[in-house]
Amino acid sequence: MSAAKLPTLILASSSPRRQELIQSLGLPYIIRVSDADESVEGQITPAEMVEMLSVRKASTVREMIQSEDIEGVIIGSDTVVVHQGEVLGKPVNEEDSFRMLKGLQGAVHEVFSGVACIDAKSGKMTVSHQVTKVSMKPLTDEQIWNYIATGEPKDKAGSYAIQGLGATIVKSIEGDYFNVVGLPISMLSDMLLTFDIRVL
Repeated sequence: MSAAKLPTLILASSSPRRQELIQSLGLPYIIRVSDADESVEGQITPAEMVEMLSVRKASTVREMIQSEDIEGVIIGSDTVVVHQGEVLGKPVNEEDSFRMLKGLQGAVHEVFSGVACIDAKSGKMTVSHQVTKVSMKPLTDEQIWNYIATGEPKDKAGSYAIQGLGATIVKSIEGDYFNVVGLPISMLSDMLLTFDIRVL
C-alpha cells in the first residue's frame, strides 16, 4: 500500500511532544487542536479519568471536522501524574509546581496516559490506557526552584518533563517511557490495528 493511500491520523492535541511522537510513526497525519472541556466531576479512578478525557478530546475534534470531509482516525490522549492517591495535573502557578515537585521528590509515582482512537466517518472507537511507575531523586528546595525557573514545568502534568531537563531529576522508570512523555506509542500502534492501520 502506498503512503498516499494510508488513512490519515488526526491528532487531537496541541502538544509538541505528542506531535513529534505521531510523526515518528511515519504515517500521514494532521493536527486538529481539541478545545474540549477537561473538567471532571465525581469520584473516578485515574484510569477512568484519562480514558474519559481522551474520548472527549477525540470526539470534540470529530464534531469539528464533520463539515471538512476528512477521512482518517482521530487520536485523543490525556496524561496525569498520580502520587499517594492525588491526581496531579498541570500546575496553576510556580507555588503549585513547587508543591507537586516537593511531594514527588525521593518517591515513586505513577503516570497514566489514556488514548482514544475514533474513525472520523463511522465513529468506530477504541480506548485504552497505560501506566508507568516513575522514581524521582531526592531534591533540595533550591534544586526544585532552579528547575521551576527554567519554565519547563509550567504546562506539564506533575510539573516535570521527562524528555527535557526533567530527565535529570528522574531516578528510574518501570514501564513505557513514551507513556510518561504523553503518548504510549507501542500501545497506540496496537490500537491502530483495529482500523487496519499497520505501523510495520
